[in-house]
Amino acid sequence: MSALVKEHRTVRPPSAAGLYYPRDAEGLRLALRTLLAAKTTAIARVPKALVVPHAGYAYSGTVAASGFHTLEVPAARATIRHVILLGPSHRVPMRGMAMPSWDSYETPCGEVPVNDSARGRLRELGLAGIADAPHALEHSLEVQLPFLQAVLDDFDVLPLAVGLAPAEQVARALEAVWGGPETLILVSSDLSHHHTQA
Repeated sequence: MSALVKEHRTVRPPSAAGLYYPRDAEGLRLALRTLLAAKTTAIARVPKALVVPHAGYAYSGTVAASGFHTLEVPAARATIRHVILLGPSHRVPMRGMAMPSWDSYETPCGEVPVNDSARGRLRELGLAGIADAPHALEHSLEVQLPFLQAVLDDFDVLPLAVGLAPAEQVARALEAVWGGPETLILVSSDLSHHHTQA
């Protein structure tokens, strides 16, 4: 049975590469190194949660990198094995939260496996469903993956596309997959589309 499952593995290809971040692996790694090199804060401890923007790297990459910089310590690489990634569903109107059916996400830097155990837990609790459409072209989740690949070693991700969802539902879902220091909560935010640059 496991050989059959592996034979039918599904991978979500990158859809934001070349639009929100560089398409080729070498260019992407260079962009990440450059963004992460602009260190802004001293790191006191590994965070449990981060909120980072998800525009194109040319627009919000520096701010996102300042968040991911807090994971550039040996303790984070050695400890964090699971990332719960929440982002808005920009293209598919929906209620609640949706998880993809795919086994992994691909970026120019390689594949990131989806945490099947956490996905199963949220599905069993009725807190999130399985739907690929909200994830197919969603950049809010994808643009965070190369940063994670740059600062972490061996990890999986549970991508959650968030639509119109009550705060209590999101809180219950986070509580169900909160875990210990091995789990990072990462919220991908628009910040705002409606204010001036200043």
